[in-house]
Amino acid sequence: MSVSELDEYRPSEDEQFMNDRQKEYFRKKLLNWKDDILKESQGTLDNLQEDDNHLPDIADRASSETEKALELRTRDRQRKVISKIDAALRRIETGEYGFCEDTGEPISLRRLDARPIATMSLEAQERHERSERVHRDD
Repeated sequence: MSVSELDEYRPSEDEQFMNDRQKEYFRKKLLNWKDDILKESQGTLDNLQEDDNHLPDIADRASSETEKALELRTRDRQRKVISKIDAALRRIETGEYGFCEDTGEPISLRRLDARPIATMSLEAQERHERSERVHRDD
């Protein structure tokens, strides 16, 4: 399959679930997402290494520190996303990708396209979240 064919390809419900084309589509989507996050992270590192101690105004320094803290929290969330991307890539290799870890049923292609790191079908995810809410209220 050529690169242009893959770029134009969109998974369809009319084909066999998680065939080779679909696996390659999602693998490429996950790798591109990971690459984008890593590029953003490099920008953050460059930003954090800039010395803001020379700012004369204490309010400016405080604002700069707040921005850096927010940036670090964002990067931490993205680090967790990268971990989930890596796990999804491993599931593609083992043939588990696209199947709900709760029910074993296929996760809809629309859900996977919107959230390629999804591990549960929408219904199972909603049940899981309702259950968490109930237990949190205890």
